[in-house]
Amino acid sequence: MKKILLLFIALITNNIQAQEVKTLTYFQNDTLKLDLDLYMPKKKSNEKTPLIMFAFGGGFSGGERTSEKEFALFMAQNGYAVASISYSLYMKGKDFGCKGTLTEKIKAIQIGVSDMWQATGYLVENADKYNLDTSKIFISGISAGAEISYHATFWDYKLMNLYKSNLPESFKYKGLIGGSGAIQDINLITKEKAIPMLLAHGNSDETVPYAAGSHRSCPTNASGWLILFGSYAVYNQMNDLHKDVELITFCGGGHEFSGYLFHQGQQYVLDFVNDVLKGKRFQSHLIIPSNKKGKDSGKYSFCE
Repeated sequence: MKKILLLFIALITNNIQAQEVKTLTYFQNDTLKLDLDLYMPKKKSNEKTPLIMFAFGGGFSGGERTSEKEFALFMAQNGYAVASISYSLYMKGKDFGCKGTLTEKIKAIQIGVSDMWQATGYLVENADKYNLDTSKIFISGISAGAEISYHATFWDYKLMNLYKSNLPESFKYKGLIGGSGAIQDINLITKEKAIPMLLAHGNSDETVPYAAGSHRSCPTNASGWLILFGSYAVYNQMNDLHKDVELITFCGGGHEFSGYLFHQGQQYVLDFVNDVLKGKRFQSHLIIPSNKKGKDSGKYSFCE
């Protein structure tokens, strides 16, 4: 047993050593320093490397960029660079729930999105140094990180960016990978702005709505009441626009499935980014029973 354990540790160590990880400071001023971890394929290629930007979850009050190291290593092992970013945790020590303040909640998202834009801009500016393909930059995240991804993709960059404008005017993310995320306004997803998406969500999520609903299931008279459009609403919008989208629904599942794509479902992500870069078209909805009976488990006929 001891020999097997040592062999397992050796294999893991070799896998980590087979990738190249750089910690880079992408933003710094007198009061704030933000870093990212850039995971690069060890095997060098004559072609420039596609990049996946990643934002962790944690309600804009917690979490850390190293939380999905295994996902980043997996993607690097398969030829993709991954930039896992730190971002400003504006809601730390504050209420991001029903008793919070709506304007503060929106500000937290805006700051996180601006940080993501800064990180993306930094890597665009340094693309030659790290052999990155700026036309093949995907964006991804879990929960709050997925909300950052949605809004970084669809918000007006000139209007909502809190920092200097350092992304090219023509810049567009190549695709979006979202775990249990949501967007404030579904109408921001237009035919012109839509990009391929891979989404996963539990349809009984009481934290981030699966379809259209209130954040944290707050009542309408709550000070922190915020309507969000989750993965199923986004999936339907993308279908209506005849755009590429894949949705994985966990019937009866809650917010505990937010990290699925970056844990058990890493192969889905790899297949998705490969398909996007090959120019494949797709619209699919994978339904997975979770053996749970959430509050909305009987609301959708495909889950009965």
